[in-house]
Amino acid sequence: MDLDNLAPPRRRSGGKSRRWRRAAAVTLPVALVGTFAAVAAPQAFAAEYCGGVEYKVVSTWGGGFQANVILTAGDAGLNGWDIEWDFPSGTSVTSAWNVDWNVSGGHFTGGDVGWNGAIAAGQTREVFGFIGSGSATEPTGFTVNGESCDGSEEPVEAALEASRTNVVVDAGSTASIDVGFSSAIDAATTVTTTRTSGSTDLSVSTGASRSFPAGESADQSVVFSAAADAEPGASAVFAVAAPGYDTVNVTVTVADLGEVTQNEERFLAMYDQLTGADSPYLHETGVPYHSVEELIVEAPDYGHETTSEALSYLMWLEAAYGQVTGDWTGYNNSWQITEDYAIPDLNPTNYNPADPASYAPESDSVQDYPTQLDFDVPVGQDPLGAELRSTYGTNQVYGMHWILDVDNAYGFGECGDGTTEPAYMNTFQRGSQESTWETIAHPSCETFDFGGDNGFLDLFVGDEQYSQQERYTDAPDADARAVQVAWMAQQWAAEQGQESVIADSLDNASKMGDFLRYSFADKYFKKIEGDCIGASSCPVGTGKDSFHYLISWYYSWGAGMNGDWSFRIGGSGVHQGYQNVMAAYALSEGGLEPESATGASDWAQSLDAQLDFLEWLQVPAGSPGAGALAGGATNNWGGNYGTPTSSAEHNGLYYDEQPVWHDPPSNRWFGFQAWGMDRTAQLCMVTDDARACDILDAWVDWALSESTITADGYSIPGDLTWSGEPGDGLSVSVATMSEDPGVAGAFAKILSYHAAATGDTASQTAAANLLDSLWEANDGIGVTQPEQRADYCRFGDEVYIPEGWTGTMPNGDVLENGVTFIETRSFMTEFDGWDQVQAYIDGGCTGPAPEFNYHRYWHQVEVATAFQTYAVLFE
Repeated sequence: MDLDNLAPPRRRSGGKSRRWRRAAAVTLPVALVGTFAAVAAPQAFAAEYCGGVEYKVVSTWGGGFQANVILTAGDAGLNGWDIEWDFPSGTSVTSAWNVDWNVSGGHFTGGDVGWNGAIAAGQTREVFGFIGSGSATEPTGFTVNGESCDGSEEPVEAALEASRTNVVVDAGSTASIDVGFSSAIDAATTVTTTRTSGSTDLSVSTGASRSFPAGESADQSVVFSAAADAEPGASAVFAVAAPGYDTVNVTVTVADLGEVTQNEERFLAMYDQLTGADSPYLHETGVPYHSVEELIVEAPDYGHETTSEALSYLMWLEAAYGQVTGDWTGYNNSWQITEDYAIPDLNPTNYNPADPASYAPESDSVQDYPTQLDFDVPVGQDPLGAELRSTYGTNQVYGMHWILDVDNAYGFGECGDGTTEPAYMNTFQRGSQESTWETIAHPSCETFDFGGDNGFLDLFVGDEQYSQQERYTDAPDADARAVQVAWMAQQWAAEQGQESVIADSLDNASKMGDFLRYSFADKYFKKIEGDCIGASSCPVGTGKDSFHYLISWYYSWGAGMNGDWSFRIGGSGVHQGYQNVMAAYALSEGGLEPESATGASDWAQSLDAQLDFLEWLQVPAGSPGAGALAGGATNNWGGNYGTPTSSAEHNGLYYDEQPVWHDPPSNRWFGFQAWGMDRTAQLCMVTDDARACDILDAWVDWALSESTITADGYSIPGDLTWSGEPGDGLSVSVATMSEDPGVAGAFAKILSYHAAATGDTASQTAAANLLDSLWEANDGIGVTQPEQRADYCRFGDEVYIPEGWTGTMPNGDVLENGVTFIETRSFMTEFDGWDQVQAYIDGGCTGPAPEFNYHRYWHQVEVATAFQTYAVLFE
């Protein structure tokens, strides 16, 4: 299961933003954490509508700022609101979210967008945010629904502030913050900054006590210093305090930065946008959302789901931060978050590797579901179950489930409780033809509390009797990325003498790689051979003759809640974009070898098999698109061991232009080219493997020939059109161009690795230009480009449910034959941007498609780590 790029309106933004400048004596100027002005209704005024306005300046930079607006309803409450104010001269709004707005001559007017219009009497709600240009000075003349919010009888409340709450300082150097108040204070006061916990190698060198006279709000500096022999990663907490004000805690961490380079500064700026308590990318648990925006449909069907992919990117972001700063706390925490929320703790007592699963055929049409379990079809032996049980002493599968409902918008909760968030869920279950738009969301823990009489089970598989159960699916490319990142973290931490600090996290990655071998296996552990046609006649595997040793699209596991049965299956569909030769290198000889007896040797065989596979799939020299990588292969045609329509065979696998996913075709998206080649490029640079380097050289020549890249902008391939097959006219053409920032970030990394491996100046120049262009695309929340979504016409697509089957979603949405995608997800009509989609649908999906600027988490991390990669290699 993967996040094919289909490409938002912004829901809210609390992310920090800033522009960076190089510091001389002071190390690392870090972002403003947030200032705010509270504009309250006077006490003598009977506030019918406006109980108060908070105009919260979240961050500022040269020429601009980000602000959020928080409303408190008056005595009558608000059932829809209109707010107005007057900006200082020269100030305006460049973009906004969750508000219908206009600025004329400095006068701002804004109204609710429906879902955020209702506020009960006396209640407070953050209602919208915006990016402004000009001065961040608070406006005047606030009104809500025509009622003044200004007044002199209640003073404006000032808040004590620090310009940042997380500070990184090099050993033997200093770093500063600004402290002050959000508005003028009534009486003189003193602000003190004192260490309350942590390393004594960190101290306040200047400004431990700062005096502010009455009427003052201007900032004053506080300077922290680190001892010359302070250990990287050491930290201390300092309390910034003043009588009568809430204390602000500042964490200071020792880094090993030396001179901060341009692209390290860019990385740290984006790291600050992506992390912290007010980051719009994170749930309160620290789990990253798929996107800041909720109204987005691609592989996740709304933006505040998340995927194992996003968690692997969280690891990458934090590993890169450890390399830049020497602070590995975040990397270790990323593994803790993963264990807490993405690795199911299912540990069935009854799992029999000799009888791992029961066969159920897949179909090319969702209307053929439920397909029937067939207990007469033989399945092979699981060659890993006993070894993994012996090694780790448990039947728990140590892999990430691929998707979570982070905000629990569906309302499944955990195992029927309806409330827990994040919550395990699933969507895709009905063969290669099933697009996101045709899926039925359902809980991973099936207790029959929602859906129909058998929950959702009888929509997918036919059985004589259904039991309550848990079912999970792993996206192996995400687990492999976690291993790849762990190898990088190991190298960087070792260079700093800190490998022991992340030892437990490295052990987790090694263990995850041990279980990732399930992706090597045929779905039902049948033999990998060219004549595996016919479910009943295809020979079953014994030992590891069911392994293709490639990284497949998924593997799955589960168990009955009564404990009397459990299952595991492998994956037969193999996509080029999922292969990760760096993970195979790390797990076979790179220092992350698994504890099991055969784990390292299996991964050594996989490394060789993956390179063979990529060579077979690469468009040959002299053909259109030479260097590009074709889709993949399978030994289980159609998911039912059918007769292949391809004649191209590779080690018992038949060529498949679009493995597993047909709507949209799984190898149409150029992003899969970039994801896969990133790992091949890194292997070439690290090991100088001739096969990897040859594959990389040909791919880079093709990709650059199809791209336009300057420091002022870029255009790279978007969709691809394939023809032929390996050995018989294989070729590709570029159908559309794209400015996808996430893919561009991955492309920049590939070019950086290629330049470092070969000395190719053209690749290095292209990488540098891509990074410059991406930096200019940061809107204060993250890197984004406008996207038109003509596919949003499909909100009205039917979600097939068999005639006679009825059930309900937790919110009461009815499930029956003929329902549409949006009818099974009515909560999405409350998301910001739905009005654009509704208007597009009402207009017959003619005219311009809705346009959004999305902030996908993986996009941001790809770009941020591209800055860090370039800095590591060249700066």
